[in-house]
Amino acid sequence: MGSLFRSEEMALCQLFLQSEAAYACVSELGELGLVQFRDLNPDVNAFQRKFVNEVRRCDEMERKLRYLEKEIKKDGIPMLDTGESPEAPQPREMIDLEATFEKLENELREVNQNAEALKRNFLELTELKHILRKTQVFFDEQEGGLNHTTESMTRALITDEVRATGASMGPVQLGFVAGVISREKLPAFERMLWRACRGNVFLRQAMIESPLEDPTNGDQVYKSVFIIFFQGDQLKTRVKKICEGFRATLYPCPEAPADRREMAMGVMTRIEDLNTVLGQTQDHRHRVLVAAAKNLKNWFVKVRKIKAIYHTLNLFNLDVTQKCLIAECWVPLLDIETIQLALRRGTERSGSSVPPILNRMQTFENPPTYNRTNKFTKAFQALIDAYGVASYREMNPAPYTIITFPFLFAVMFGDIGHGAIMALFGLWMIRKEKGLAAQKTDNEIWNIFFGGRYIIFLMGVFSMYTGLIYNDIFSKSLNIFGSHWHVSYNKSTVWNNKMLQLSPATSDYEGTPYPFGMDPIWQVATSNKIVFQNAYKMKISIIFGVLHMIFGVVMSWHNHTYFRNRLSLIYEFIPQLVFLLLLFFYMVLLMFIKWNRYAATNKMPYSESCAPSILITFIDMVLFNTPKTPAQGCEVYMFWGQHFIQVVFVLVALGCIPVMLLGKPIKIMQARKLANVQPITGADAEVGGMSNGVGGGGHGGAGHHDEEEMSEIFIHQGIHTIEYVLGSVSHTASYLRLWALSLAHAQLAEVLWTMVLSIGLNKEGWYGGVFVTVVFAFWAILTVGILVLMEGLSAFLHTLRLHWVEFQSKFYLGQGYAFQPFSFDSIIENGGSASGDAE
Repeated sequence: MGSLFRSEEMALCQLFLQSEAAYACVSELGELGLVQFRDLNPDVNAFQRKFVNEVRRCDEMERKLRYLEKEIKKDGIPMLDTGESPEAPQPREMIDLEATFEKLENELREVNQNAEALKRNFLELTELKHILRKTQVFFDEQEGGLNHTTESMTRALITDEVRATGASMGPVQLGFVAGVISREKLPAFERMLWRACRGNVFLRQAMIESPLEDPTNGDQVYKSVFIIFFQGDQLKTRVKKICEGFRATLYPCPEAPADRREMAMGVMTRIEDLNTVLGQTQDHRHRVLVAAAKNLKNWFVKVRKIKAIYHTLNLFNLDVTQKCLIAECWVPLLDIETIQLALRRGTERSGSSVPPILNRMQTFENPPTYNRTNKFTKAFQALIDAYGVASYREMNPAPYTIITFPFLFAVMFGDIGHGAIMALFGLWMIRKEKGLAAQKTDNEIWNIFFGGRYIIFLMGVFSMYTGLIYNDIFSKSLNIFGSHWHVSYNKSTVWNNKMLQLSPATSDYEGTPYPFGMDPIWQVATSNKIVFQNAYKMKISIIFGVLHMIFGVVMSWHNHTYFRNRLSLIYEFIPQLVFLLLLFFYMVLLMFIKWNRYAATNKMPYSESCAPSILITFIDMVLFNTPKTPAQGCEVYMFWGQHFIQVVFVLVALGCIPVMLLGKPIKIMQARKLANVQPITGADAEVGGMSNGVGGGGHGGAGHHDEEEMSEIFIHQGIHTIEYVLGSVSHTASYLRLWALSLAHAQLAEVLWTMVLSIGLNKEGWYGGVFVTVVFAFWAILTVGILVLMEGLSAFLHTLRLHWVEFQSKFYLGQGYAFQPFSFDSIIENGGSASGDAE
């Protein structure tokens, strides 16, 4: 349980491995995930390390697997995922894996090339088929007696030279070319023909209705058939160049009808043969991919494990004999025996006779921070680490956040109905977590929700509890125990008076409070309901805030005592706690005294009308003002000796400020003068350590820090003191967000009920049922979208701020760095290289 409240104790160890056993031992450590290796070759280029060739081979295998994966996804073939993680293959198995992947890649590339060639032939034959069909219509028009069209076309295509010489026109032979062009290029193609050929060509075109498949990328392309008539070789050359520029495909088209029919029959026969061959090719490709899909996930895991092992081995050093590998690593102190057992297993697997050696080293380096978590505490630890990773062995706020975070959220979000929606959503994710975790998705929003499923569930449960305290369910109340008010309102009074209020001074109130939470009768108090809730929620927000901050200061005591920072304990913790207790905790006590002594039914001087304002009392206390004389029959103070106690409290609290400001710097200065050595050592070194961070990270105590100038120490302490004193005021006021958001949430729920759902409930008759169904659906959408999602997110962010700033600033530095062990699970989960994890 100790590691739950502080990070694990870490040890820097030196590991000696025989070369033949190194691979198997590192594999066992990767399965264990408890060792963070250090790079002992920081100045060696990545391409000059010992196992760089093995890493390159793994990169090449990964490339081939990614190619197979892309082809499998292209065909929509499901990949088998058993969820199991196979062991890392032995080095000799790499050859078999490489041969398997090489064979699959070559076979698949050959199949793809053949299929692409067949599809290209199929496309050409299909386009030729459409050309023969479409151009047949053009020629049929000529043979069908439409000679006047041909004659007009012929006259239009006579060259300028013939007109200029005035030579007699004999029979004119027109040439033509036919082809296929992309439909989107056709308008520009037609304009270019007209301009380049000066109108001396005749273009006919027809669209191909069905799209054609591009054999290169598989896209569907819409094309059109065209035929261009012209006269002379010069125009023919020009037309072909234009077709080439627009990527139009030209096909031979016979002039004789019989030749066209014969060619069309041949084309249809070849298309049928190509369809048969294409089908067989696709079946063969599908069989290859289905066989590969069954093993692809396991292959990826094996290759990534091999690559991770060699990445890690590249961090090791070779001894002078070239037969032993030396590594340095951070390990949790409690897991050293487990790590040694894993090393023995690796040695036995490799068949080596020399056992590995794990030596613990002494160091003054700052160890990494390792907080052991499970699936429940992981999300709460992530909230803390998002602010900053704890310094080594610093108090960990995560265990306390498990309770305080959902509770403070619920204070702002208190509603039984809304909390139930949130709790059910979180419970559904918890019950289905195995299936949902197996469904990997790139949706970041869903990943955030799923990762915080336990936080969402607890926030919902706590919100249901505070909803019971507020007696609020979708802006309505539950009458569980029966109201302790007996209001003599009749129906006409309720309907004819828009403003109703409750007065505890009358006989309507029994004098005993509702057993749990707020009395449901406050729903009818339209006049003073919000006034009553305002005072109630505002005071409890201050109470919770002051207690939360005091708890944060007490947490700093655990840091000071653990790191033996005696001067920080005396000159920081004690004055900070005294300052907070004598001012702000005293204000909380005044609230309880006021609630206990003043009531509407009391007589003077403790009646409700005589109750002094807590805020005014606190301001007068700090400014040493004498309270104004209250109404006749009322007393100035709540209890005897209040003025004297308040003066003493303020004087002592003000006296704590110079202690916080000057105590540590003066003691450091005195210690330096007495010792007359640099750097300072002993207990005073601990003080210097605390000026830079939570006392050191090594195994030797407070750590070693460079000596600071005294001016810098005074400046740092001054900033720290000013921040704490002013922060105590601003942080106390910051907790009023609990009151503000709670009130806003309740008012929004009431607005939705009044302006949406109540309209549907007021309708009568058969159409009222239909209308209320529609209105209820609209109300439900707004409730979930605005009050649960948007308001929930707002309350979550405000709660996060209260923990990061108001609570953790009292004791938490967060200046450490995370423990990143060499772990196959994290490498496979990230789906990437092991370099980041290993280094």
